[in-house]
Amino acid sequence: MPFADLQDFIHALENKGMLRRVKAEVSQDLEIAEITDRVVKSGGPALLFENVRGHSIPVAINLFGSDARMALALEVESVEKLPDRLTSFIEMALHPPKGGFLDKIKALPKLMEAASFLPKHVSGGPCKDVVLKGDSVDLDKFPILKCWPQDGGRFITFPCVFTYDPETGRRNVGTYRMQVYDKRSTGMHFHPHKDGARHLRKAKAPLQAAAVIGADPAVCFAATLPLPPDMDEILFAGVIRQEGVKLTKCETVEIEVPASSEIVLEGTVDPASRRTEGPFGDHTGYYSLADEFPVFNVTAITHRKKPVYHSIIVGPPVQEDCFMGGAIERLFLPLMKMQLQEVVDYHMPYEGIFHNLMIVSIRKQFPGHARKVMHAIWGLPQAMFSKVIVVVDDDVNPRDYSEVAWKALNHIDPERDFEFVLGPTDILDHASRLPGLGSHVGIDATRKWPGEGFTRPWPDEIKMSPEIKAVVDRKWKDLGL
Repeated sequence: MPFADLQDFIHALENKGMLRRVKAEVSQDLEIAEITDRVVKSGGPALLFENVRGHSIPVAINLFGSDARMALALEVESVEKLPDRLTSFIEMALHPPKGGFLDKIKALPKLMEAASFLPKHVSGGPCKDVVLKGDSVDLDKFPILKCWPQDGGRFITFPCVFTYDPETGRRNVGTYRMQVYDKRSTGMHFHPHKDGARHLRKAKAPLQAAAVIGADPAVCFAATLPLPPDMDEILFAGVIRQEGVKLTKCETVEIEVPASSEIVLEGTVDPASRRTEGPFGDHTGYYSLADEFPVFNVTAITHRKKPVYHSIIVGPPVQEDCFMGGAIERLFLPLMKMQLQEVVDYHMPYEGIFHNLMIVSIRKQFPGHARKVMHAIWGLPQAMFSKVIVVVDDDVNPRDYSEVAWKALNHIDPERDFEFVLGPTDILDHASRLPGLGSHVGIDATRKWPGEGFTRPWPDEIKMSPEIKAVVDRKWKDLGL
């Protein structure tokens, strides 16, 4: 059975010894962040702060901060197994069945299975236990965190923000931080490349939105995914859960949200209204600087009778989001292979902050193949932000940094093998020459071929003969080493 809600997942974590309840009084301003940072970096458990000064609502954090907890959240044996369940549905979404009657009949079982994962519409739900409107709307009732000393204020760091395309009516769910300005308004950190910003650009009137704080783990994960535009994150969450998400209609906006949500903020984002947001201690390990962003005006708050406030901190790695990024990386490997069949594996080290470094191993088949792969990756929707791409041969493990450094540094002639291009960069890249625009470098660290102008002999890698290795294996115990 899938997790019914966030609290169900919290109980599962506790039953498996993966969660610690903190009963000592703590402050929502900086203290929880400092405690969590120490726990994450030491490989510690999920945390439930039950005594937040001035609040009766507990704070849940670091719920996804290990590979084991990510696997539990997504109901798989290990993160490596995640693509087995999801890839066929992504492929079908990207390439719906075409052709004749027989082709569609062959696809029918998958289509019927996918139909069982569609969202289910219900009336009411636990998220409607308490409904606050008008003067009762007050964000100060919740233990919203200030994470780092120079932050511009308190931030809602893990909202699942629901919006609809004003032209097509298609839903998007994304994770966009929200700085609290006062009791009834926040910032809405829509980057220009994101679907939420695309919806806002299309809006002729204030864009309706709902921010869910505390959903079941499948919805939380789906909201972070860099899915293709108009692929429904809620359907994707249903595939993860193997059961459709139950949705209920909001009170003041025409949006449906998970009925089991802990807290729901309803409101509108005015395309003509902007306000200074930030600074914010970001996942790059540096502060993203203050800038102008749209304002979210809260029209209603609904929540459970006894909600849990779900949060996350980001900052210098390793942080909780690193493990979420690792799961996303594994999920999208089969998709990358669908588009680039020569790819064997890829890895984005935590220290590369997802968009600064990608190491890709390929089966090299022709001269210039590594460069073809670089440009193809820069043409993919989310991978276009990759600042540095290192392409290695298929005998190199992208996760073995020692092997990558050894072979890459032995294989490159810098002037020949570095390729620089100009293109879009992540908005959070503070080193780019302009916001959202900068240079990228691709490094061809494969063995060079004569067809690439390399006419010298390429030396063999040093390896002991299998026969001698077997002899020493048999003698090893007797050697006393």
